[in-house]
Order: sequence, then structure tokens, then C-alpha cells
Amino acid sequence: MGLAVVLVEPAGPLNVGSVARLCANFGIDDLRLVAPRCRISDEEALRMAVHGQTVLRKAKTFETLLEAIGDCKRVVASCGRIDHGHIPLQTSDQAMPWVEEGLRSGAQVALVFGREDRGLSNEELLLSQRVVRLQTDDQYPSLNLSHAVAIVLHDLQRCKLLVRSDHPCPQLEPEAAAQPQLDDCMQDAQELLLEAGFLLPHTARARMAKIRSLLQRASIRPQELAMLRGMVRQLRWAIRCHRP
Repeated sequence: MGLAVVLVEPAGPLNVGSVARLCANFGIDDLRLVAPRCRISDEEALRMAVHGQTVLRKAKTFETLLEAIGDCKRVVASCGRIDHGHIPLQTSDQAMPWVEEGLRSGAQVALVFGREDRGLSNEELLLSQRVVRLQTDDQYPSLNLSHAVAIVLHDLQRCKLLVRSDHPCPQLEPEAAAQPQLDDCMQDAQELLLEAGFLLPHTARARMAKIRSLLQRASIRPQELAMLRGMVRQLRWAIRCHRP
């Protein structure tokens, strides 16, 4: 277990290579690419990776973000957009202690970064428990992909050094449920709420996003989520059995 850097649909080989170099700079060997729009073996990517070429060559590719973070207990996404809806944002200083705590507990943790041209969608942001907005000017908030990765990794390293040198180890939070488990529960819940008439087809997606956000902020545990999913399935069964 450890830290994974996840890039969603990266298009520029120079950025991918630069991020591989940053992974080497900060002792990270788990680079994950979701549907990359450039080749990992591109000559420009290898040149920019410098001593991070080993990280680049062993990078894993996935078709979806959900697959890429399926084994992760803590997920932090970076958001450079202002039009992120009602998704709560944190500063790096707020989120990195939570990341460091997870790493010290032995959990698999992911830092997720979006596309160079449009970042992560709101749907993708909702797959994380924490969303970080780096403190840039509102007139031009978007950072180069590799620059955003550098800032977040630097802030995490600073947090590690601070915790280890100045503070006793705090009691660790119980781990939240993994994203695939939450996703399955949300699908069951949506079907139930549609059948019960609480949701309408044209508003279901937006309302379910709010429910997911609520559960993410609560850091719902695997056992709690299993209980919630069991309740949902039992209610669906009861509705169907008693339907005239």
C-alpha cells in the first residue's frame, strides 16, 4: 500500500514525463493513467522523465477513473475550475494531513489530477472524499498539469516532515468505503428511489450526486455502507412484493 498519482486522460507527453520525474523526486513509484491520449513510450515523455523513466515505464493504464482508484481507501482530487457546483473545496493545507494520516495507517491513497484542457468533471470529483483547490488567482485559476502535481506533492512532503518532527501521531480515522463499493450502493439506491417516486428520471443524476457528496463527506465505513445497501435492497424487495 502507498501513494498513487493518477492522471485522467493526459494529452501531453511532456506533462506525463514531467509528472513521472516528480514521482521520482518525491519517492512515488505508482503512476496511474486513465485513458491517456498520448503514448507512455513517447520520446518526449521519456526525455522529460529524466531519472523518473522507471516510474514512467511501469505506469499502469485504466479505462476509467473508478477502475484506477478501485483499491484506494482515501482519494483526493485537484480542481482548478470555479464552476464546480456545490462540491466542497479544501486548501492543500487542510487535505494533506488527512492524506498523510492515511499513508501512516498503511492505506492505499490516490491523488487525482484532471485533463490539461478542462480538468476533472463534477462526476469525477465526486469519486473523491476530498477536493483541493490550489490557491491561484480567480482571473486565471488553471495551472499546468505538472505544476499542479508539483505543488500538491511538495505540500504533502512538507506535511510529512511537520508531522514527523513536531507532532505526536494522532489517532487514525477508520477507513472509508472504497469507491466501487460506494458506486454499487448508489446505483441500487437510485433504482429504489426511482421506483418509490422520490426521484424523477430527468433530475435523478443531480440529486444522486448530492447524496454521494453527503456520504463522501461523512467518510462512510465499509460496514456502514454494506448495511445501507442491505436496507436499500430489502426496501426494493418489499415494494415489488406489495405492488398491486
